[in-house]
Amino acid sequence: MKAMIFAAGLGTRLKPFTDTKPKALLPLAGKTLLQWQIEKLKAVGITDIVVNVHHFGEQIIDYLQVNNGFGCNVRISDERGQLLETGGGLLYAFGNGNIQTEPVLVCNVDILSNINLVDLIAAHVNSPKLLATVVVSERETQRYLLFDRNRELCGWTNKNTGEVKPEVLRDNASEIGNMKMLAFSGMQIVEPSFFAELQQTRAEKGEKFSLIDTYLSIVSRQAGVIRAYVPQQYKMMDVGKIDQLNEAERFAMQLAVE
Repeated sequence: MKAMIFAAGLGTRLKPFTDTKPKALLPLAGKTLLQWQIEKLKAVGITDIVVNVHHFGEQIIDYLQVNNGFGCNVRISDERGQLLETGGGLLYAFGNGNIQTEPVLVCNVDILSNINLVDLIAAHVNSPKLLATVVVSERETQRYLLFDRNRELCGWTNKNTGEVKPEVLRDNASEIGNMKMLAFSGMQIVEPSFFAELQQTRAEKGEKFSLIDTYLSIVSRQAGVIRAYVPQQYKMMDVGKIDQLNEAERFAMQLAVE
């Protein structure tokens, strides 16, 4: 299995740190966010890793070279010319999806968690005919993915605005009421066949698009199964705001001793 770490974001909520550095190099408990992610992947034997870059991308490239990729084969997907968002970025990173032969575990550089990757990988591998497994939780947020009783993805909703996607669900309040609303945690495993779906989304939306765009396209066409994975005793933190850094430091220190 390969992996991709999304590290290209502007990190505007982490200003003033990101005025001069990329968010991937934010230090927490003696490690950068990027090091936390690479070492977590390496610990379960995933050493073939792609990292995309944009904002201060040269700093990330230099950092990985100086640290020899932390013992992994780390390849750079250079988006310094244009940010491609998550879906476009994943497709671009893997040669526009040509001849993929193994699953890819995809994660965000700025989300720390105690997820057991061995269990996640096993859940995906042992579920045949999946296009993707998405990591979700019951935490409170504004936007949720909607799943049926089999934990198969059916749609998306913004709880505050009432917006629902895909359109086929909008006029079916009873059906939505029977679905489970779960919050996306920025991590997923996608099958090689998923890249054909990314290519179709690009044809419809252009180079820049999100993974959620592709997920919703798949479910609206009933083109494949995307299943939820809810980790046991899951703890996570989106390290996205400068005023949360003290809390993030404590969270990272807790992860370090677990």
